[in-house]
Amino acid sequence: MEILVCLKQVPDDSVELHLKPGTQEVNLEGVTPVVNAFDTYALEMATRLKEAVGGSITAITIGPEGAKDAVKTCLAVGANQGCLITDPSFEGADTLGKSKILAAAIRKLEADAGKPFDLIFCGREATDKATGQVGPQLAEALGVGVVTDLVDIQQTDAGVQAKQETEEGYRLVDAPLPCVVTVNKPPYDPRYPTIKSKLAARKMPIPTLDAAALGGVAPGAAGSHVVKVYEPAKRQAGVKLKEETCEETVAKAIAMMADAKVL
Repeated sequence: MEILVCLKQVPDDSVELHLKPGTQEVNLEGVTPVVNAFDTYALEMATRLKEAVGGSITAITIGPEGAKDAVKTCLAVGANQGCLITDPSFEGADTLGKSKILAAAIRKLEADAGKPFDLIFCGREATDKATGQVGPQLAEALGVGVVTDLVDIQQTDAGVQAKQETEEGYRLVDAPLPCVVTVNKPPYDPRYPTIKSKLAARKMPIPTLDAAALGGVAPGAAGSHVVKVYEPAKRQAGVKLKEETCEETVAKAIAMMADAKVL
């Protein structure tokens, strides 16, 4: 099975981020970029599928030259080859524009290899903007089906069977190939690279594709516009009560809420 995994570099979400004073721009100075968490789930699911049925995984990302580090991270934990899509004209593209660029890159890779991708994995959403739009928009650009919010997947005679998480629970969805899938948090964690796999990944070449290589593709007009970026207001710390007994604690809480006129 020929598998492709789309990934994105995002700011480390373990770091508290703030806006630059007087602007609507996030201050990323000193913040290390990492592979989007949902994309690591997608890669792990893709790797498990490859181990079960055989095949190859290609990892791709859109970004600056430094985004090659994200591709190398994927090469160390399951991907067989990777590609960086980079061009000054791609900077600032919204999800619709990025989906068009990804679709053009996928068609280019398929043409060069002489065979199509059977399955394209995306993370459910990126942790920096959390739109969840790229997977469905990419499927539309490629003219294939999409199944979202996967937590498991298996190959079948007719294609794949995906376990999809819904608001009510889970359901099984059968889909023909090729198709795009987006991955939620599965019941297992992504694997860690070994020292040997890290060293091997560092030596692997990462080819790049620019706008010219993709036939002059351009993001086009944005399909969405950011109206405002702001930091959420800080919430006042709550009051902790600890009386001698539970009854006294409850009575004290009721009295305080009555004084504050919230009861």
